[in-house]
Amino acid sequence: MKFKVVIPARYASTRLPAKPLLDLGGKPMVVRVAERALLSGAEEVWVATDHAEVKAAAESHGLSVLLTRADHPSGTDRLAEIVEQRGWSDDTIVVNVQGDEPLIDPLLIAQTARQLADSGADIATVAHPIGDAADFFNPNIVKVVCTEAGDALYFSRAPIPYARDHFAHEAGGETLPAGLPAYRHVGLYAYRVHFLRAYAKLTPSPLEGFEALEQLRALWHGFRISVAIADHLPAAGVDTPEDAQRMQKCFEGR
Repeated sequence: MKFKVVIPARYASTRLPAKPLLDLGGKPMVVRVAERALLSGAEEVWVATDHAEVKAAAESHGLSVLLTRADHPSGTDRLAEIVEQRGWSDDTIVVNVQGDEPLIDPLLIAQTARQLADSGADIATVAHPIGDAADFFNPNIVKVVCTEAGDALYFSRAPIPYARDHFAHEAGGETLPAGLPAYRHVGLYAYRVHFLRAYAKLTPSPLEGFEALEQLRALWHGFRISVAIADHLPAAGVDTPEDAQRMQKCFEGR
């Protein structure tokens, strides 16, 4: 199966400036991410950045890089620009690998691409079962509810699906009922290029504004999102200085 990987690598970051260039064992983080993506079986891996310094760093390690506009509001918009730059056909599958996940599993990248190819959906993404009540009620952990066929019905920061009777009789919601189909959304996406071309023209939905979840725009406009269930929780990415220190320790000596 053929697919391409694009790694959006925006230079500016409120909590961690110049994040793509974070040194991890002697290599910039964006390079570490690309090295993982290259192991996924993708036919092409591209770094998409808005900054010349990131471009130079990636190219110095032999990576394919494209410069994009600096004013994109999201990584999806940056992917849409890459699609036009490269002239990819509407049925091409593109996996969006975040530039701050240097421990991403290459098999998970391939699984997401396969999910899209097999499902015939417009988008594919990943989820993992939630077994801990604290995670279920944590608004920083996004939940997804799916159809029998595995398509996303809704994404929310709220605890969904809500086990009314169980939580009504349990003070504090300290446990989850057996069999509750609670899933944590993992922000890895595969897209068909026709969706990326359409995305820029979609009006924002009120749902995405309230939930602060960009993927709700696609659902609002009737696009199918197929969800692959991962058998293990992917490694955490790098969002804060504390995350950066943890990741640097992980790469010591590599």
